[in-house]
Amino acid sequence: MDFTLVGAALPALGWAVHGSVLARRLAGARRDPLTGLHTRAGWTTRAARLLDRHPTALVVLVDLDDFKAINDRHGHAAGDAVLAATARRLNDWTGRHGIAARIGGDEFVAIVTNPAHTTGLHALWIALDRPVHHHGQVLPVSASVGRCHRADLPVPTLTDALSAADRSMYAVKGRGRRNTQH
Repeated sequence: MDFTLVGAALPALGWAVHGSVLARRLAGARRDPLTGLHTRAGWTTRAARLLDRHPTALVVLVDLDDFKAINDRHGHAAGDAVLAATARRLNDWTGRHGIAARIGGDEFVAIVTNPAHTTGLHALWIALDRPVHHHGQVLPVSASVGRCHRADLPVPTLTDALSAADRSMYAVKGRGRRNTQH
């Protein structure tokens, strides 16, 4: 056995293992462990690029209504089931033409390159408004959905799109629960 060759290969192997572990950690930081969606950090750069490149892009912001009550009444596992179901529903709605993220707590965001490639905002609201079944319980779910079309922005930046979607979402909440702005 040539110990010189083994001695030279060990540091390279160590760096390869270290690089692999680091890559997995970075990838994990860009994904929410509960929902599998992108985190804010993982979503922002990609969403900004999509907004820059697609004049018909649509940004949506989703906030679950009365989510705290689900956790309080049914427990955190039930709340986790609602978050995971919301993530699947939003991800299904964006399809291959966009990306979705969980940006914190019970807030989600998505961008689609062209809303015509989706089933529409009303269909999103209907999907998000379906109850979730968890351990024999039927959990009521409702969400407020705000939106911003890129074309509605004087300067199409992601920050401005998110701010407009946030204003839209709070206008929806102001009109009462179980609403979406079309």
